[in-house]
Amino acid sequence: MQILPAIDLLDGQCVRLHQGDYDQVTRFSDDPVAQALAWQRQGAERLHLVDLDGARSGEPVNDGAVKAITAALDIPVQLGGGVRSLERAEELLACGLDRVILGTVAIEQPELVLRLAERHPGRIVVGIDAKDGKVATRGWIEESTVEATALAQSFAGSGIAAIISTDIATDGTLAGPNLEALRAMADASPVPVIASGGIGCLEHVLSLLPLQALGVEGVIVGRALYDGRLSLADALQAVGDGRLQDVPPLGAPLGFGGGVVA
Repeated sequence: MQILPAIDLLDGQCVRLHQGDYDQVTRFSDDPVAQALAWQRQGAERLHLVDLDGARSGEPVNDGAVKAITAALDIPVQLGGGVRSLERAEELLACGLDRVILGTVAIEQPELVLRLAERHPGRIVVGIDAKDGKVATRGWIEESTVEATALAQSFAGSGIAAIISTDIATDGTLAGPNLEALRAMADASPVPVIASGGIGCLEHVLSLLPLQALGVEGVIVGRALYDGRLSLADALQAVGDGRLQDVPPLGAPLGFGGGVVA
C-alpha cells in the first residue's frame, strides 16, 4: 500500500482545512517546495497536491508553487483542485505532473473524464468527495444527490488510473478513516481506490490493510504527519515489504525444502 503525503495549497502556503471548511485553516509552512523535498527525503514514493484556491474558484492561483514542486522533485506528483477543462488538465500534465485529479467535472461532465483517460492512459484520477454517501463538488461547497458508489461504478472500464475516495466528515479530524465507505467504494468499481480522510495515527493506517485485497491501494495522509502524530518512516515500514504483520509466528516454518524464502 502506498503512503501519499499531502500538501494542500492555499495562497501559496501549505495548509490543512478541517472537514473542508475554508474558515478553519491551519497553516503549516510558507515554503511548499521545501516541504515537498522533505517528504521525498523521508521516503515518499508519490506526492499528493491539492490546489484549494483552484477547487474553490477554478482559478490557477498556485501554479507557480506547483511548477516549482514538480521541477524540484524526482518522485511522481499528482494534483487535484479546479481541474475543470481538457485544456487545464493537459496544461498541468505538460508542466511535470504525473497525474491530474478530476472531481467536480466527474459528476458535471463525465464525458470529459472519459476523453482525457483515453488521451492520457494511466494519468487521470477521479476524486470522489462524499458526505453521508453523497458526492460534494466545487471545493465541497456544493452537495449533490448522486451516490458516491454510483459515480465510482460509472467509471469502471474507463481507463482512469485510480479513484480517490475522500470522506468529508472525517477529513482533517484525525479520528480514523471511514472503513465502511471505503469498502463500499472498492466493491462498487474495479478501479484502484486511494483512501483519504481521517488518518491520525499508525493504527489507522494499519486498519486499511484488510481492504487492500479489495482494491484499496493507497492512502493520503496530511495533518497527522504535520502534527507529528505519525511519522512517514513508520507508516512506510508498516505497509511495506517485511512489515511486522507479515512475519511468520515464532517457530513457524519459513519455507519448504532448501530453497530461498521469498
